Amino acid sequence: MSEERPAPEPSPQEQAKATDADAWATAAAEDLAAEQARRRAEHGPPPGSAAEELKKLVDTVADKLAGLRSPLLGGLAGPAAQQMVQQVVQQAKAAVEPVIDRNPDVFDHLAAAGGELLAAYRSAVQAQERRWTAGTADPARDRRDPRDPGEGTGPGERIDLD
Repeated sequence: MSEERPAPEPSPQEQAKATDADAWATAAAEDLAAEQARRRAEHGPPPGSAAEELKKLVDTVADKLAGLRSPLLGGLAGPAAQQMVQQVVQQAKAAVEPVIDRNPDVFDHLAAAGGELLAAYRSAVQAQERRWTAGTADPARDRRDPRDPGEGTGPGERIDLD
């Protein structure tokens, strides 16, 4: 004897609240999308992962080296040297790209570790700069032991001769 009741119809006030909540969420999402588009237009696309950026670097360096003309090699050696450079660049790309494809997370970790090392170095330099700038203008006073009262080298008493 189980009787199922039909779900009650939401009141107009409840419908208005739900519509207002949806409108707020929609407006917030539109504002966020517009801000992201503005930043993308201003700063360009966001950087990819470290592996993608390394691939871009390898491709750019390879293109620059392939287009490089060396005036030092002379007219006769130029085409042969150019061919040799292109071959070396292609071999390097062939060796690097599979490593990047197989281990993309490694490059992200290396980039993060580099950031941590930079932060540690910056912290050490800032601490040293604070110590340098906290000293006095007189270098002789900076080298003095702070425990030394500066009245001489021994425990004797100062005698004024005037």
